[in-house]
Amino acid sequence: MSGGQPDTGRQQAAPLLDFPLSRRGDALPEECARLRGKAPVARVRTLTGDEAWLVSSYALARQVLEDDRFSLRDTANDGVPRQYALTIPPEVVDNMGTITSAGLRAAVMKSLNPRQAGLQEALRATAHALLDAMAAEGAPADLRAAFADPYSAAMHCRILGVPSDDWRRLMSGLDVAFMTAREPFADSALNWYKDVGYFADRLAGQAALPAEERTGLLGRFAELKESDPESAHLTDEMFATVAVSLFGAGAVSTSAFLVLAVLALLQRPELIGWLRRHPERMGVAVDELLRWNLSVGDGLPRIALADVRVGDVLVREGELVLVLLEGANFDPAAFDRPEELDLERESRNAHLAFGAGRHFCPASALGRVHAMIALEVLVERLPGLRLAVPAENLVWRTGFIKRLPERLPVAW
Repeated sequence: MSGGQPDTGRQQAAPLLDFPLSRRGDALPEECARLRGKAPVARVRTLTGDEAWLVSSYALARQVLEDDRFSLRDTANDGVPRQYALTIPPEVVDNMGTITSAGLRAAVMKSLNPRQAGLQEALRATAHALLDAMAAEGAPADLRAAFADPYSAAMHCRILGVPSDDWRRLMSGLDVAFMTAREPFADSALNWYKDVGYFADRLAGQAALPAEERTGLLGRFAELKESDPESAHLTDEMFATVAVSLFGAGAVSTSAFLVLAVLALLQRPELIGWLRRHPERMGVAVDELLRWNLSVGDGLPRIALADVRVGDVLVREGELVLVLLEGANFDPAAFDRPEELDLERESRNAHLAFGAGRHFCPASALGRVHAMIALEVLVERLPGLRLAVPAENLVWRTGFIKRLPERLPVAW
């Protein structure tokens, strides 16, 4: 006998919830509210078959993200439980940690500054040029392929100091580089190493230029190689790996957010008109769209470095914790009327779209400006923008680090 219950010979454990919950980025997974209310720290089974703790309330999500006893870097260690197979080089997992330890943080942060000379003007010009091309070809058009991807990639080409015409070559490999798979596959890292060679060549090209002609982060790296004794030990491959990581993570994240932000507006066309009439409110609107964003479909992973209590659960050292952003950012304990996309939301919008704590996204200000300019130009140029197909006909990508429609067909 056990606990007054009949002895059935074996205690039947409750089935684990399979994670991720959904690949659609236009509908909140129905499990979110139930988990947050009944099991804000719940045991789940990941894509690899490993077990993890899924944290779905705002307060507990922030606790995990701000507590240094939960490590991002250690999710790349051998033998740890994973959300999906490690298909990118381990040094890419905690890129900013690598950047900081190499003494490159100051150079990187300067390159990510949205107020750097000429950047916003260049973004606006790029947005207009892409819409000119869309208009010339006529509707319908795939907004992701014709606008979001090239616009986001062009910004990162400029930031890094590589030719903007190379955006397609650089974006083409990311569909493989950011796959989420059950098992490692032999060629998963080929794109990373191919692009390391590309950026190493571009770094050499920057180094060959006079100092006043160097541009972007690679130009700053070329200067460090020449004049900073503390950087003398860094190889061209190390500099190039930083550039590859920034382009990959940055271009995918900004494009995915922009696609889902536009989709959310297309499903509420009255908001497009409101934004057109109130461009001065674009910053507030972008923060609300960030809160609403469902692009992170696999949670934010951390490995516990010690036994830590999270809510009613004792998370043991070495266990995997996944922060469910769509749980936290739709928590009624943190946001009034969270189920409503309110572009006039006045209270401080302390969403977790950029993370929190040590790993708060260093490009958060750049990401906001990127989206603000894109949406300003879109609603100004295409006030009649609309979905060209029923929303239920959108095809959502599987096995990818972001929730993303394969195409976003629009008309205007």
